[in-house]
Amino acid sequence: MRFSEAWLREWVNPPLDTQALVDQLSLSGLEVDAVEPAAPAFRGVVVGHVQSVEPHPDAQKLRVCQVDVGEDSPLGIVCGAANVAAGQRVPVATVGAVLPGGFKIKRAKLRGVQSLGMVCSAAELGLAESADGIMVLPADAPVGEDLRAWMALDDACIELDLTPDRADCLSVVGVAREVGVLNRADLHEPSIEPVVAAIDDSVDVRLGAPQACPRYLCRLVRGVDPSAPTPLWMQERLRRGGVRPLGVVVDVTNYVLLELGQPMHAFDRAKLDGGIDVRLAEQGETLDLLNGDRVTLRPDTLVIADAQRPVALAGIMGGADSAVGDDTRDVLLESAFFAPAAISGDARSYGLRTDSSHRFERGVAPERCRLAMERATALLLSIAGGRPGPVVEAESGAHLPAAPRIDLRRGRIPKVLGLTLDDADVEDILGRLGIALAPTDQGWVATPPSPRFDIQLEEDLIAELGRVYGYDRIPVTHARSAAATRAPLEMAYEPRRVRRVLLDRGWSEAVTYSFVSRGLQGAVDPDVEPLALANPLSAELSVMRAGLWPGLLQAVRQNLARQQSRVWLFESGLRFRADEDGLHQEPMLAGVAVGPAQPEQWGAEGRDLDFFDLKADVEAVLASVGCADAVDYVRDAHPALHPGKSARILRDGRPLGWLGSIHPSLAATLDLPGGVQLFELEVSALGGAPRPAFESLSKFPSIRRDLALVVDEDIAFDTVRRSVAAAAGDLLRDLVLFDLYVGEKVDSSRKSLALGLILQATSQTLTDDDVAAVVERVLAALKADVGAELRA
Repeated sequence: MRFSEAWLREWVNPPLDTQALVDQLSLSGLEVDAVEPAAPAFRGVVVGHVQSVEPHPDAQKLRVCQVDVGEDSPLGIVCGAANVAAGQRVPVATVGAVLPGGFKIKRAKLRGVQSLGMVCSAAELGLAESADGIMVLPADAPVGEDLRAWMALDDACIELDLTPDRADCLSVVGVAREVGVLNRADLHEPSIEPVVAAIDDSVDVRLGAPQACPRYLCRLVRGVDPSAPTPLWMQERLRRGGVRPLGVVVDVTNYVLLELGQPMHAFDRAKLDGGIDVRLAEQGETLDLLNGDRVTLRPDTLVIADAQRPVALAGIMGGADSAVGDDTRDVLLESAFFAPAAISGDARSYGLRTDSSHRFERGVAPERCRLAMERATALLLSIAGGRPGPVVEAESGAHLPAAPRIDLRRGRIPKVLGLTLDDADVEDILGRLGIALAPTDQGWVATPPSPRFDIQLEEDLIAELGRVYGYDRIPVTHARSAAATRAPLEMAYEPRRVRRVLLDRGWSEAVTYSFVSRGLQGAVDPDVEPLALANPLSAELSVMRAGLWPGLLQAVRQNLARQQSRVWLFESGLRFRADEDGLHQEPMLAGVAVGPAQPEQWGAEGRDLDFFDLKADVEAVLASVGCADAVDYVRDAHPALHPGKSARILRDGRPLGWLGSIHPSLAATLDLPGGVQLFELEVSALGGAPRPAFESLSKFPSIRRDLALVVDEDIAFDTVRRSVAAAAGDLLRDLVLFDLYVGEKVDSSRKSLALGLILQATSQTLTDDDVAAVVERVLAALKADVGAELRA
């Protein structure tokens, strides 16, 4: 919300300078985002009257003007603007004037003709970004008057960064009411009287969706002059409020928007067919918007329609086919209340963001519709003329929001606020906020005013008391009770420990959105139906993530596009899945990596990260939480993973997660290289490992025996490991796979594994016979279990 400080002070004028006012607003919860001057610094610019305009004798595009600036004689000024004309009031920078940017005006000769100043455009004065010609002032501008003083340009533009709950302050009257409450200052509201109808013409209105639009007002004004210039005072208030003047009819509706916070719209009556129908769109209907876009409407979208077609997106933007233009003579003004739930998210779903939708989504007071209609009508008639008809109002009282009745307990205030307030202070503060109070034995029953959609609970009322009383005045108190502490379980999952393991192994932690696009989620895991958001921020953030991979893959893609060749990202966060039992929020740990296995260096040959590098990092994570020995890696298929390079991770038979290389089709869809590696673990299945226990070290030496075995190619090493461990028994201290070979002298359907068996006893030195017996048992078990043979 951006507004002029001078405009605000016409409504309420507390004894505060600009900085004090800004500090007060921020401290009360209306954060001031910026304070800017209404115009850049310049001096020596006065109001001039162009008495005559003659062609330059030696330049076709220049003109020689005689300009009266209130001195003894007019000034001769050479001007190149095509729109300069005799009789105009214009801003004149006299000799010695300094314009924005430090540009100083001097006497000059332009193609042989002396020029004693410069007729200025709005852009040259810093009042517009661009200009097609000089700035023409109203005909009653006082000649010779200092322009800066006459236009009150020593003003400040204050911009508020309002939270969504303070929609009541999205207007000058809302901010003024707030300032008045904070300073116990009177509010000077302009007198807005009903405009008497001069004609009987009207337009019929039908509420086809009363739950979405329970109140709709319109008024026909005939004979409007669309060429009438918007008064300079209105243009300046719009400009200082961040709104560009567009023409008298639109300027009036925008002015009412800034002043009262009520969005309005104006239709060209000649372009409407029949009456107005506020209804939901029909399947397949389209609408050409004012911004030039054509949208295909969804059936749940509220529209304003005539007898033939939609003519506006309700509460968002009007249609181009019914817009007012230079030939408009009859205007239909609209002022309505649209339910926030019906409008919320619609603008973003169509890729739009407008001042109207911003307000309707947060809530506009239903009672303000008629006041805004009368204000807009009066302003339009005073500027562009016309003959107004009666106000047509369609209403569904059953669907209008009812003000809540909230019990405020006297004893609850100090418990929440930490401050005891007298009843008189409570009644004074809430009364100044427009909250009606009825006393009860325990306190009051409060009824908030209609603009305060944010006040629904007792705590909301108490928060208002603290805010207006002053957070800085609330005394500091310290808790008197000791905080209860509990030692963490020794083998519980410890996120910091896991993060440290991954960071030490070269990973970087990422934090991605919990929202992703439906297309991305479907590409990663098409078997899971994601939970759709009712009010998405954008189409790219429309569903809750069903896993962490979509966000991480998108982050990797963005990093690769920015010439980062080695991207290893992990994230710890929630995934969201819905079933018949409701929504489940499950903590997950996931990682996505691509690029070289080692940073670029001279000491090792470069190679890309592969499945086994990733598996080693996952095993390190599992070892850090004490469950590496209880985990199995089982071949399985996942839609996001390569069919031959993927594994499901099980812990004691229970699913723990996945790891593998990206599926080629997914890599192509996301424009990623095929070497991307992924893992994902369920945090709830981590931890809870057996507590480490000390085992005494054997005093006897260990013995190693190496075996070269030939097994079928599809036999996993884990199967071999289990068979060896079962056969060797307690004497096996470690088993090492130190070679894998396929090629000559090995059948094409088989492979060679080289194993190192580390044997050791705790009570004796093993003899050759002991070792031979163990090796014999191992070979027999391997032959029986996996068909292994010693390699010749």
